[in-house]
Amino acid sequence: MNSKLKIENSKLPFVFSNFAMTADGKIAFADHKFVPFSSRRDREHMMELRATADAVMCGTRTIEETGTVLGPGGAKFCKLRRKNGLAEYSLRVIVSGSGSVDPNLGIFKTRFSPVIVLTTARISKANLQKLEAVAGAVKICGKREINFRDALGWLRAKWNVQRLLCEGGGKLHGALVRAGLVDEIHLTICPKIFGGRTAPTVADGFGFQWLAGAAKFELTSMRREKAELFTVFSRRKNGRFA
Repeated sequence: MNSKLKIENSKLPFVFSNFAMTADGKIAFADHKFVPFSSRRDREHMMELRATADAVMCGTRTIEETGTVLGPGGAKFCKLRRKNGLAEYSLRVIVSGSGSVDPNLGIFKTRFSPVIVLTTARISKANLQKLEAVAGAVKICGKREINFRDALGWLRAKWNVQRLLCEGGGKLHGALVRAGLVDEIHLTICPKIFGGRTAPTVADGFGFQWLAGAAKFELTSMRREKAELFTVFSRRKNGRFA
């Protein structure tokens, strides 16, 4: 495997995330409707990051709003995956605490790699049966809320996921950050302002209540390409990088 791909000696995957956000920290408009707003270079960057991941993960709403099938992005990036010592296609992971995932979504109609659904015991029997008919696996990871540490441990042990890329949305990513599971964040900062009190950010949900308990990251890379800033933040563990 390419030495640039970081693999930790751990029972959990190395989790990294990727977002384009506005200069005021938004990833979509206040109505939560997704409209692509970053450059072509940023979208290529997304595919480059996918080419380093064993699995790509999104929340249900992100899948529904964007219509993504979490593919590798064509022959160029399939070749890059092979160069990185990875399978031609990544595993695809959908997260839904309620299990309300439409089995007719386009992602289930593309068969190039398994689609895994992570959910909770809140899923109805009918939805569970429908999803089991179209997904590679449906994993219940908690009673009311997803236990992400257990879920990621299962992905590592069962599916050999060593590098897991999270592409949103903000609620899913916020939960992973609160659980201390995000090792690295790739943020493309775009020269736009969306505003809106309810507009989603890269870490929505309950958030942190005290400064002392906030997740701590440090800027480890930054470059400018035309009007956008491509940044990387690494999580600190006991004063050291993750």
